Amino acid sequence: MLLLRSLVHCIGVGMIAVAAFGAELVPLKEFQLPAARWVPGKFGKITGDRIVIDVPASARSAMNCADAVVDLVPFRGQSLCFTIRGRAWNVSTPRDTWNGVKFMLNYRDADGQEYWHHPSHLKGTFDWREISFTCSISPTAQKGTLKLGLQDSSGKVEFDLSSLKVYTLFPQVNRDYKVSYPERVASTPLLRGVMSPHKFTDDDLETLHKWNVKLVRAQITRDWGKANTDRDLAEYDRWLDGKLDHLEEVFQKAQKYGILFVIDLHSPPGGRDETRDMHMFYDKKYADHFIKVWQRIARRFKGNHSVWAYDLVNEPVQTRPAPYDYWNLQRMAAEAVRRIDPDTPIVIESNEWDSPVAFRYLSPLAMDNVIYQVHMYHPGQFTHQFVGNSYGEQGKRDFVRYPGKMGSEYWDKEMIRKRLQAVRDFQLRHGARIFVGEFSAILWAPGAADYLRDCIEIFEEYGWDWTYHAFREWDGWSLEHEGTPGNIRPSANNDRKEVMLKGFRGELKKK
Repeated sequence: MLLLRSLVHCIGVGMIAVAAFGAELVPLKEFQLPAARWVPGKFGKITGDRIVIDVPASARSAMNCADAVVDLVPFRGQSLCFTIRGRAWNVSTPRDTWNGVKFMLNYRDADGQEYWHHPSHLKGTFDWREISFTCSISPTAQKGTLKLGLQDSSGKVEFDLSSLKVYTLFPQVNRDYKVSYPERVASTPLLRGVMSPHKFTDDDLETLHKWNVKLVRAQITRDWGKANTDRDLAEYDRWLDGKLDHLEEVFQKAQKYGILFVIDLHSPPGGRDETRDMHMFYDKKYADHFIKVWQRIARRFKGNHSVWAYDLVNEPVQTRPAPYDYWNLQRMAAEAVRRIDPDTPIVIESNEWDSPVAFRYLSPLAMDNVIYQVHMYHPGQFTHQFVGNSYGEQGKRDFVRYPGKMGSEYWDKEMIRKRLQAVRDFQLRHGARIFVGEFSAILWAPGAADYLRDCIEIFEEYGWDWTYHAFREWDGWSLEHEGTPGNIRPSANNDRKEVMLKGFRGELKKK
């Protein structure tokens, strides 16, 4: 069995002199598998340190991979980064973006939950390149399987086993830190609301007031789902200034309704790369500008009574070691904000698209008045069924119903609770205020209203603030629409809206 051993160290990086998370590769001899330990599969061939998988078009629908077993017990609760060098020839386009060239860790934990960790968007022809993915290991994981090859694709791919490396990312620090909050924040009752439209109208604010919405997560966003955007920083600043001008007007109008806002930087400087990692984690120019952006925002909105909190970055993704990692860059920005605005709460998000599972290795900042945000879209095959976008959020071809069996798991309220357990543990361990910044289910998902109700009842039980995704953004998430894929129509009332209106009124509290 393959046993991966890893070390951690700290390095100094960034515009501000800081100690940052680091990652140290494991020496090859510690985990390199001899060829005999790999099972090459039907279309695989192993020669020395190379694995070649050559799949004909007639066999493309299967998973055609070489496999090796790994021991995950030593890494329970940790975040690991796997990297390997590979190249490809004429790999056909798979039906789902997470298939194609496959470099994957698959395992099932003691609770029966199955995990598949892998990169996406790998197809076509490319020369030798590093392929990587990051995964958090369940506290009850035992054995897993590494896979190298192709899935739902034909073509040829080659991997260099001698380049296989494993890093431990994001060491856990401040483990005993207890977050404290000023009385103004600590005494504020649970806040319920929505994510915002891209641009507010007077009717938006009036409608939210009628719905009893008390919190809006105001997203500053553009080019969602696209790679290599926001690279021209002068142009980015002009765009950002326009968005901030609009928000300042909205905040003034919203005061009479008693609505509070979270300023959400959905599109950071530098954007994302093809792997959906944020450029600012790897490029000092964008990392520095990210901090400058938050200094600007803090100076502008310090003391604004409509601003509840500063949400530093939406859904960070870091899949490999970086000089400005997702945690430290948020910490650096938070410290810069604090020097300007000591009073407004700061919101920190977890890695892996702000997923609940990433709270297993999320460390609290050694800073008070910090709120920790999570997004809840599990299970994706239900919440995003028939939603196709560049992130690969594509459900099965048949409708998926909640509650019900999805893959190897039965999803109901207790399964939702299990998925959120890492967040609950973080809350209790650190005394943290938790904010569910996004949760939803696509309007045509059978049982969407039941899913939303179950989520809200758990949020209410745990005392978490929450904002529904989304209000008057895209009709597929809208509470004012109903229908089926390709046939969305306005709806004055529907079961999802009824549930959410009860939620906004605080009528879904634990009985």
